[in-house]
Amino acid sequence: MKGRLIYVIGASGSGKDTLIKAAANALAEHPGIRFARRCITRPADPDGENHLPMTRDAFNARVQQGQFAMQWSGNGHDYGIGMEINTWLNNGNTVVVNGSRLWLAEAFARYPDLVPVLIEVSPSILRQRLQERGRESAVEIAARLQRHQQIQPQIEHCIVINNDGALSEASRAFIEAIRQPVRDTALCR
Repeated sequence: MKGRLIYVIGASGSGKDTLIKAAANALAEHPGIRFARRCITRPADPDGENHLPMTRDAFNARVQQGQFAMQWSGNGHDYGIGMEINTWLNNGNTVVVNGSRLWLAEAFARYPDLVPVLIEVSPSILRQRLQERGRESAVEIAARLQRHQQIQPQIEHCIVINNDGALSEASRAFIEAIRQPVRDTALCR
């Protein structure tokens, strides 16, 4: 494939959706940069990710029809990335995907040249963000935080963006990662 696949990972609540939205808005005039929209078996949330909500039956029908380039399950939901990303990549586009840390090895197997971008936040900020979004109970938040500590990407190099501070700083770094070839990488832990 000729294009670049930017595979964004990080804990739920790390700010992936916010950074992807900011980058999509900032790079809207760049025809060679595409942002994949995920299909998810959860209702739409106007403050959350711009995903295509669907029932499990509809999702499974798409799986059976081979309509997903990537698919995984997590946190009680199913996630899918449409096959259009392959066309975009073959046309030389940079494609940004909101991925999964647990599915990263499979993503590398399918797209060996993908560029992983890890969005990191400190545990205290992660807890605060999860509480503020109000999507999960206190027990579910505790489970997410524990899961975050257990999931560590098993890759050698990725771009690491810290999202503890001002959104503008993390957004600037993320947009730069999308626009520029990978030069500096940090060890993913």
